[in-house]
Amino acid sequence: MTASFTEDHSDPTVQPVPASVVEQVDAADTTLSNPRRAVISLGSNLGNRMENLQGAIDALEDTPGVRVKAVSPVYETEPWGVEPGSQPSYFNAVVVLRTTLPPSSLLERAHAVEEAFHRVRDERWGPRTIDVDIVAYADVVSDDPVLTLPHPRAHERAFVLAPWHDVDPEAQLPGHGAVARLLDTLTREGVAARADLELRLPE
Repeated sequence: MTASFTEDHSDPTVQPVPASVVEQVDAADTTLSNPRRAVISLGSNLGNRMENLQGAIDALEDTPGVRVKAVSPVYETEPWGVEPGSQPSYFNAVVVLRTTLPPSSLLERAHAVEEAFHRVRDERWGPRTIDVDIVAYADVVSDDPVLTLPHPRAHERAFVLAPWHDVDPEAQLPGHGAVARLLDTLTREGVAARADLELRLPE
């Protein structure tokens, strides 16, 4: 009987979440004062890019203390900081979360998602299966080198600001002002909306 129970109910890849934790997360999700809003940028230019993006969104939603509230349209973007044509183009998207996790724990989860998709950090600006960046966390402004908030280059990246603006036209980037105004100062060359592609909001 024991062997049968183990066979049917255990999965070594899944860590069960205690019911008490699930209840706390669900309770916090309905309370305006507890969860914080976080904005995550996703990018992929290796493998099945749409599957990578959707898998990252689903993994974030599966995180205790995280609820995915909005998923942006997909943008196709020329790689940043490298010779044109030297890498495949990126698919980029932005996800808006409500979370009870502190920024450090959210960063750990972002890195875990990258590792699950075999993200390799061999070179700066190198190609990657998935890139999961915390763009902003509530109104926090921090120069901590482990996690600088907001993301130190978000204000100059149309591939972050354009999908973020699509999903939240009134968005503000802490310390920099309205995303709409920042976007107006940037070129969108090499950053194209892909209306034929759509990511799912987790159920």
